[in-house]
Amino acid sequence: MTTLWKIIFVLAGFSMLLVSCKNGGTGSSSQNSGAKTWGEKLGYPADKRVLILHADDIGMCEEANKAVIPYLLNDQIQSAAIMMPCAYADEFAEWYKEHPSKDIGLHLTLTSEWKTWRWGPVADPKTVPGLVDKDGYFWHDVPDVVKHASPEEVSTEIRAQIDKALSLGIKPGHIDTHMGTLYGSLGFSKAYLQAAIDYKIPAMAIEFTEPVVKRFRAQGYPITDELIKFAANYPFPKLDDFWAVPAGDSYAAKKENFKKLVKSLKPGITEIIFHPSIETDNLKTITNSWQQRVWEAQMFADPEIIQFFKDEGILFTNWKEIMKRFNGLK
Repeated sequence: MTTLWKIIFVLAGFSMLLVSCKNGGTGSSSQNSGAKTWGEKLGYPADKRVLILHADDIGMCEEANKAVIPYLLNDQIQSAAIMMPCAYADEFAEWYKEHPSKDIGLHLTLTSEWKTWRWGPVADPKTVPGLVDKDGYFWHDVPDVVKHASPEEVSTEIRAQIDKALSLGIKPGHIDTHMGTLYGSLGFSKAYLQAAIDYKIPAMAIEFTEPVVKRFRAQGYPITDELIKFAANYPFPKLDDFWAVPAGDSYAAKKENFKKLVKSLKPGITEIIFHPSIETDNLKTITNSWQQRVWEAQMFADPEIIQFFKDEGILFTNWKEIMKRFNGLK
C-alpha cells in the first residue's frame, strides 16, 4: 500500500492513525498561530476542546443499528452517519423519523470492503459503471475506485444517496465519506464539497491551515493548491481536527489509548469517529475488526469514560448545533 492510500485510510479512521493514537498521539493545532479555531468562531471558549463523538457505518448491519440507538437516546454520543447503499439503512431511517432532533448524517459510500457482506450503488449501475466491479458491487478498495471511476460518476452516486435519504424522510445533519474515498482525488473532493454546497448540507471537512496541510502533505496526502483554493470558497463550517478511536489489545487498553488521544487534543472542534456494533456470530463473519467494534459499543456508556470527560472539561457539539451557531453569525 502506498503512503497516499495509508493516509486516505487515516482519514477514515484506520491503521496509521490508530497506531499513532496508541502511542499517545501528538495532537496538532488546526489553526495558524494567533488565528481563531472554528470552535472560537462559533462561540465556544477559546481554550476548550469541543468534541463530536461520531458513529460511522450505521445501516451497514443490524448490529450497528442496535449499538448506536442507546448511545443516541442517552446523549452519550453526539452524531452518527448512515450508509445508504446498505441493507439496514431503511430500518434505521424508520427510527430516525421518530427522533428527528438527532444529528444523523450520511456516510457517503463508494466502496464495499468486506469479503462476503457487500453492497452496490444506489444510482442505476448503468449510469456509474466505473464504480462497480465484475460482481456488480462497489470496489473493495479506494485505489480501485480512483482508478476506475470518474468524478462525474462519483457525483451521480453520492447525489443518489442523498436523494434516497431525503425520500425516506431523513434530513441529513451532515455528510461524510466512508473509507475516505471522497478525498482520494481532487475530482472526488470537488464533487463531495460541491454536493454539500448544492444541498446545503455541511460536509465533514477540515480547515486547511498551514499545520494541517504540512501534516498531511508530509505523509503523501494529496492536498493540492487547487483543492486548497476550492475549499477556501466552501461556505460552511469545518473541523479543526479529526481522529478515530484508537485500537487496543484489551478493553482496558483501548480506554487508556482513547484517553491519551483526548488529552493530546488542542482547543477547537475535533470529530472522533468509531464503529460500534453489538456482538453476534453474524458480526464475526462480516469483519475481523468485530472485537474493536464491540468495545466501541460499550466505551461511551462506561462511567469511567463519562467521568473522564468531566474531569477534562470537555465540551460536546454536533453538526446541527454547529450549523445553528453558524447561521446565527449571519
